Amino acid sequence: MGSGNDNRLSRRGLLLGAAASTIGTAVSATASATAATDAGDMLDLNRRYAFYGEVGQAGIRTPPQRHIFYMTFDLTSPLRRDLQVLLARWSGAIAQLMQGGTIGQVEPSRPNATGFDTGEALDLGPASLTVTVGLGPKVFTDTYDLADQKPPLLRNLRQLPSDDLKPELTGGDLSVQACADDPQVAYHAVRDLARIAKDTGAAATRWTVMGFGRASAGKGQTTPRNLLGFKDGTRNIIEEADFEKFVWLKEGGPSWQRNGTYQIVRKIKMHVENWDTDRIGDQNNVFGRFKVSGAPLTGAEEFDTPDFRKQDPGGNLVIPATAHIRLAAHENNNGLRILRRSYNYTDGINEIGLLDAGLLFISYQNDPAHFETIQEKLGASDALNEYISHIGSGIFFVPPAPREGSYIAQEMFT
Repeated sequence: MGSGNDNRLSRRGLLLGAAASTIGTAVSATASATAATDAGDMLDLNRRYAFYGEVGQAGIRTPPQRHIFYMTFDLTSPLRRDLQVLLARWSGAIAQLMQGGTIGQVEPSRPNATGFDTGEALDLGPASLTVTVGLGPKVFTDTYDLADQKPPLLRNLRQLPSDDLKPELTGGDLSVQACADDPQVAYHAVRDLARIAKDTGAAATRWTVMGFGRASAGKGQTTPRNLLGFKDGTRNIIEEADFEKFVWLKEGGPSWQRNGTYQIVRKIKMHVENWDTDRIGDQNNVFGRFKVSGAPLTGAEEFDTPDFRKQDPGGNLVIPATAHIRLAAHENNNGLRILRRSYNYTDGINEIGLLDAGLLFISYQNDPAHFETIQEKLGASDALNEYISHIGSGIFFVPPAPREGSYIAQEMFT
């Protein structure tokens, strides 16, 4: 049922509330200014990104940081007003956090008072923090009187061949992706936002993954490796023209959604101990690349274009028909491309004493069907499937960045 006008808030009231909830002083960054890992990939713990903007939210095109704390939430209030307050308060808090600030007092002067900011990121600096907020399908329902604002392509993903999904790791009504070059900075951001959600009574935590070692590259970054030891994301989207074509939403739906995008997240468990016993020739064939150099099996350098037609003297394809890069390549998927922003993760040891680790796969695209098309092919034929299981999943619409003086998805409430 739609909520009535009594549940609607004025813009002025929300902005005042957001401002009041984020009063705090900026923290001086005492971390080392720069630490070089290589000529094209610099670490600057004083770097700040802006939360407000004119196009997509930070944390999408932003060069991937080294750590992530990702959390989904279930909406716990049926009131449109509570959702609106939560997004306004989150926006004010995120703007402060991304500048290296607190979202309120850490140590109140009254000894019986409770600190609003948890304080564990004090003195750590901004560390390139970005916080990206997504809205799940439930947001755009009659419960919140927002069915007419639903992004045109937002829906639950169809069943995929690779699915072995666990209910406790699947779904969610809101998502928060916090990326930073210091893991504690990312953790602190999500921890404070979760406290705000609880304080408003609007949402409760659902599932979360803490990742490390980015497993995809942005422009100017060297290609990192996944936990199977292979370079990951060599052919990722990096150019402006490809963002415009494949990532940002440009048509359909309400105008406020322009420059938004769809976020798909998959928790992919890797059977790393089985993989470690496989011979190197087979590992290379599974990916279609050489492990150390990252070059395709038909090339000598990482960024050589794969030759998917090349055969060996015996008439066999040099890059096997079941190789991961062949099945995922845009040349073999009618030109489709998606932006990958993935991270490695570990959950320690599982119940039978094996390493519990894998990939937190996150992609951004202007049509979720692009991901489904590629994943259906991978799920049906990819040789890598022997070593991985897709155990978690979620889909969210990520609105464009709010303009200064507004908040995330403000326009959908007007």
